[in-house]
Amino acid sequence: MTKRQLWQRFIEHLDVPLLIGIGLLMLVSLLVLHSADNAGWGRPMSQVLNIVVAFTCMWLIANLPLHYLMRTAVPIYVLGMVLLIGVALFGEISHGARRWLNLGVATIQPSELMKIGVPLMMAWYFEKNEATLTMKNYVVAALLLLVPVALIARQPDLGTAILISASGFYVLFLAGLSWKVIGGMFVTALASAPVLWSMLHDYQRHRILMLLDPSQDALGKGYHTIQGMIAVGSGGILGKGYLEGTQTHLDFLPERTTDFIFAVYSEEFGLLGNLILLAIFLFVIGRGFIITANASTYFTRLMAGSITLTFATYAFVNMGMVSGILPVVGVPLPLVSYGGTSMLTLLLGFGMLMSIETHKKLVKS
Repeated sequence: MTKRQLWQRFIEHLDVPLLIGIGLLMLVSLLVLHSADNAGWGRPMSQVLNIVVAFTCMWLIANLPLHYLMRTAVPIYVLGMVLLIGVALFGEISHGARRWLNLGVATIQPSELMKIGVPLMMAWYFEKNEATLTMKNYVVAALLLLVPVALIARQPDLGTAILISASGFYVLFLAGLSWKVIGGMFVTALASAPVLWSMLHDYQRHRILMLLDPSQDALGKGYHTIQGMIAVGSGGILGKGYLEGTQTHLDFLPERTTDFIFAVYSEEFGLLGNLILLAIFLFVIGRGFIITANASTYFTRLMAGSITLTFATYAFVNMGMVSGILPVVGVPLPLVSYGGTSMLTLLLGFGMLMSIETHKKLVKS
């Protein structure tokens, strides 16, 4: 086999437009991590390793035929549920949360697996019942969503619980759940607000209250929100310049390599940089919607739509919490924030999108 044939085989199941968008976001990640690490290379080089591992997994998933992809739904979901129950019974406690499970050779966070496992299982379930869908099927699908979300919320991990809830809701919506039911769910959620409020932990209530007036505890629970808003606002139109962000390099900005990396970027690249970053995100999201519209089966349409909308939710929630319009819930900026688990989960999803796009001609509609 020639080098040209090897290259063609390598890129055969990679979607080039999607790959360009993902690559641009990763480039932004490495640049901003270098600045957030006080011009050091420790975090950027570690992120490069995360990218290599996640990209390899994405390539493998992209080359997986769709019928194999569908067969993974039940095993991944069941494995995720077993691990979540294991966390509830034997999980390690750190910073007041029981989210991790020590398997002897490694410590894992099973809730990350369910970011893929829940929508995959729900899409599989709807595909199996496509011809005879009734309200009973939607109720069963809702239970497939609510049980793992309840286990994750109990850890507590509100940010992950919200993201998995969103990914499952998108599958329900794309599967044809009527607007009347969605409206009823919305009214029920509003009516249940006092009960839900009483179920939140104290620190979660404080985060929501800080959204209304972070200055009431400026050096405590409102510190993240205030420093994030200062960094975003101080960037102005053109920003302070690369490696010139004072909030970042004078150590005022917390969690600047992870959840608040958007504040580092905004301070140094300003409104113009934000518009460019937003355009890259919209390009990736738009390509995801095109793949969804062209998907060849009910299962792949549900999966592609859920992956794309969940990615958009990631970006919206992170930028919203850093800008002070949403509570701080610990959601990273997708493909930009430092973190191997988040990078791996996101690229597994994009690998599925690429498989859906590049294998569609082999599937009878």
